[in-house]
Amino acid sequence: MTESVLDYMTRLGRAARDASRVIAQASTAQKNRALLAAAAALDAARDELAAANQKDLDQGKANDLEPALLDRLALTPARIDSMIEGLRQVAALPDPVGAIRDMSYRPSGIQIGKMRVPLGVIGIIYESRPNVTIDAASLCLKSGNATILRGGSEAIHSNRAIAACIRQGLAEAGLPDTAVQVVDTTDRAAVGALIAMPEFVDVIVPRGGKGLIERISRDARVPVIKHLDGICHVYVDALADLEKARSIAFNAKCYRYGICGAMETLLVDQAVAAAFLPAMAQMFVEKGVELRGCERTRALIQAEPAKEEDWSTEYLAAILSIRVVDGLDEAIAHINRYGSHHTDSIVTEHQGHARRFLAEVDSSSVMLNTPTCFADGFEYGLGAEIGISTDKLHARGPVGLEGLTCEKYVVIGDGQLRG
Repeated sequence: MTESVLDYMTRLGRAARDASRVIAQASTAQKNRALLAAAAALDAARDELAAANQKDLDQGKANDLEPALLDRLALTPARIDSMIEGLRQVAALPDPVGAIRDMSYRPSGIQIGKMRVPLGVIGIIYESRPNVTIDAASLCLKSGNATILRGGSEAIHSNRAIAACIRQGLAEAGLPDTAVQVVDTTDRAAVGALIAMPEFVDVIVPRGGKGLIERISRDARVPVIKHLDGICHVYVDALADLEKARSIAFNAKCYRYGICGAMETLLVDQAVAAAFLPAMAQMFVEKGVELRGCERTRALIQAEPAKEEDWSTEYLAAILSIRVVDGLDEAIAHINRYGSHHTDSIVTEHQGHARRFLAEVDSSSVMLNTPTCFADGFEYGLGAEIGISTDKLHARGPVGLEGLTCEKYVVIGDGQLRG
């Protein structure tokens, strides 16, 4: 009798729960040994990885995958190098598990503090990019969590080959290979099962398009760490250094169009709009960026008329909306209304304006005199990230090792009794 998808996913969930108890107790040295052994296994399996990836690429071409998706799917030698280096970097990061902070005595004589512990089992659902398999597995392993990885069907052969290297690393370190499991079916019912198993899965991290994340958020019976959109803003204040502002805005948009930290709307104080926008627009036009502006913007530069929906659109492309605003209050109001609580930046030399912006903009990262494309776990010193969260509970902003753990209270006494 063929095993059903639900029975298969239940079996994976039960194995992950059992493995999570072992991995939570593993020493830092043991976890690092597994990561470095997995890196060595990847290095030794380059031919196998390339052959598996070629199967996915051939299938993708046969299915008319877009060139951009095929590019994300490809495991080039440089990307394999990057995966190996990523494992080594995570091995070098400080282990957050078991750290105790804020120990203090209470009047009763007991001591109270907090200990950082793993979340347990993390389900990760992602699309196309097989290198995410390594990123996710390494961060979950180092933070003492078991993980179930459900990659896109278009990368199934690549993910299986990568998973074999991870299992080899776990085995060499004496850890259960079920601590990292890659879902081996392309049946979409596997996703529905994974997000509805609170008895086996503690948190879900979706990485992919808006449609995927909306579905997971709507249907999950397990807590979700996610962000839907990256509608990021740069606001050029009346008291900005305009040369600095142009460099920052250009980098925020043009560093990479397709990242969630790319600027999608440029806000400019009306007091400096005439001095700032013409040269700024010229830089964007020369780079091939399509400009869409409000009426006051279009009175100063050539731009397509911005529609209402432009202010709440994540383009992920060479398109930028521009709005001239009447000062800091209107800029903050615009961001809090149309933004996605991801990353927003102010360019100003005025300390008071900067402090207000940082305090009042309701985003997971707020920035001063720096481009929004810095919103990245590696740039924040986290070593790596599993994603960016715009939620307010548990983790917010780039989620690294610490974001994959939580805290529990530790209470130490010596026979004290409560009177």
